[in-house]
Amino acid sequence: MFQELLRGISRACRSAGCALLGGETAQLPGMYRPGEYDLAGCIVGVVERDKIIDGKKIRPGDVILGVELNGLHTNGYSLAREILFGKMHLKVSSRVPGSTMIVGKELLRVHKNYQPLLARIPSNVIKGLAHITGGGLIDNLPRILPPNCDAVVEAKSWKVPRIFQILQRNGNIDLREMYQVFNMGIGMVAIVAEQNARRAMSMLQAKRIGRIERGSRKTVLKL
Repeated sequence: MFQELLRGISRACRSAGCALLGGETAQLPGMYRPGEYDLAGCIVGVVERDKIIDGKKIRPGDVILGVELNGLHTNGYSLAREILFGKMHLKVSSRVPGSTMIVGKELLRVHKNYQPLLARIPSNVIKGLAHITGGGLIDNLPRILPPNCDAVVEAKSWKVPRIFQILQRNGNIDLREMYQVFNMGIGMVAIVAEQNARRAMSMLQAKRIGRIERGSRKTVLKL
């Protein structure tokens, strides 16, 4: 198991173009059961000041691009477990309704590494980036917006993965709350100028999911 973890970390570092500078293992008998590990990590990076992507150049008329993904990835697991295991009475080994995927594998889908995609884009093309984690599109997009801009997101511009539809239906969750708890199939958002949209879409394998309009630094969700 430990060797498998190290091999996985090594593959991830090669993919992201970063180095594993150090690490530590702790033996905690009585705390973990045999074969169990607690793994935590952090990534530290350096960027030239003139290449920082901070959202200050975002303007009304810019395009919002979304990189799609296929699962929960980083957030909403507490609610998902409550619905799947509590309300639906499923087990880790149960099949997700309407799918050949078992629940355990659905919840453990590998998080997408966006760095290789982002590395393709010239530094002056992307005006803003938002990783859609806790808070979803509702809370994450405003963090990169100037005070006079809104992010208008067309929710029907991409296909929401089935797992989110199952969670909403069986948990009886308001649709807008879904977009605040879960990523709803969009893992990373990039904001670019209209003239760069087509090229950036191709490089990022992204979809056009909205636009920037004048406003007061909020996400306007068009359902």
